[in-house]
Amino acid sequence: MRSFTVAERRARLGRRLYLSRPAHSIGEAVGHGVGLHSTDPATPYLSLWARLSDFTTTDLDAALYEQRNVVKHLAMRRTLWIVRADDLPSVQRGASDRVADTERRKLLADAQQAGVTDDGETWLDAARTAVLRHLDKHGSSSAKELREALPELAGDYDPAPGKRWGGQTPLAPRILTVLGVQGDIVRGPNDGAWTVSRPRWASMGAWLAEPVGEVSAEQARADLVRRWLQTFGPATLADVKWWFGSTMTWAKQAVADVGAVEVDLHGTPGYALPDDLDDEAEDEPWCALLPGLDPATMGWYDRDWYLGPHRGQVFDRNGNAGPTAWCDGRIVGGWTQDAAGRVELRLLEDVGRSAQKRLRQQADALTEWLDGARISPRFPSPLVARAR
Repeated sequence: MRSFTVAERRARLGRRLYLSRPAHSIGEAVGHGVGLHSTDPATPYLSLWARLSDFTTTDLDAALYEQRNVVKHLAMRRTLWIVRADDLPSVQRGASDRVADTERRKLLADAQQAGVTDDGETWLDAARTAVLRHLDKHGSSSAKELREALPELAGDYDPAPGKRWGGQTPLAPRILTVLGVQGDIVRGPNDGAWTVSRPRWASMGAWLAEPVGEVSAEQARADLVRRWLQTFGPATLADVKWWFGSTMTWAKQAVADVGAVEVDLHGTPGYALPDDLDDEAEDEPWCALLPGLDPATMGWYDRDWYLGPHRGQVFDRNGNAGPTAWCDGRIVGGWTQDAAGRVELRLLEDVGRSAQKRLRQQADALTEWLDGARISPRFPSPLVARAR
């Protein structure tokens, strides 16, 4: 049985997630690992800054809203991602459909309990028809514009009756979420700056030059897991289950579908693709500053081999990671900004004089690139929250 050391896995992480070497394009950086986290609007921009030479925010805006070769789409673990448009058939069938089913059932139950409708399916179908008709006629529209124009989106519910965080809440945003994860509509141009999320919704059919194709559930599962293992492998079954938000049965079938072979991960059983078992050469020293929810930080369920003792400092109680500082395939701290917008390091261990110099150079480069923009992580880690 092939055994992978911690050092080998860290070298793979650096190379395959484009941290020790740059990617050639946005499409390569996005598609190599299935997608980039986008729940926090600033994350994909900062993730790409760390992986591409001479990247600017307008590069991603052009790819999203002009070339449209990447799109924002709700998928794995009910998380918003940026994925390649070419990968939408597999992402939709292999991940988004599962999320859509859950979100649709919750929405219908809440709408009926709130007395908005007695026939949830008919109600939601009418809302879908009205939204698509409006978008076909008027083009991209904000959620506010859709709510004001369409009575089919009216209705409130109380998410937590009797609780202080409850109260009457519009159902319209959840309707748009369901239509989005089903692939009916897509997040189009952003009305705000790159650090905020104010999307204008568009019809998926009108947004993309080619219609989204269809693949079988089995093919989608194999496509996604093969791509993921090429980047994040070797990995455990728990890692596969975690990343895709699936069941363990789905994960076991997925590794069987792609012919993955069992390997030893420094004492723990794992899986790798059968043609990906070569020894991994040592990498040149590297450092990186990554945003909250970056795929390198969130990529595995079993994280001790690159996280060490820093879990309680880097992740919040819900498992969301804040901004991180990396050296040679491991997390060594985080980063934040001071009152003037300068990037400051928050190291959790002594990394040595050479690595500290490289991290400071990264901090200075990121400060210059941000050019005064302020980053407020949606899920600040305890380490970052203390520094505020």
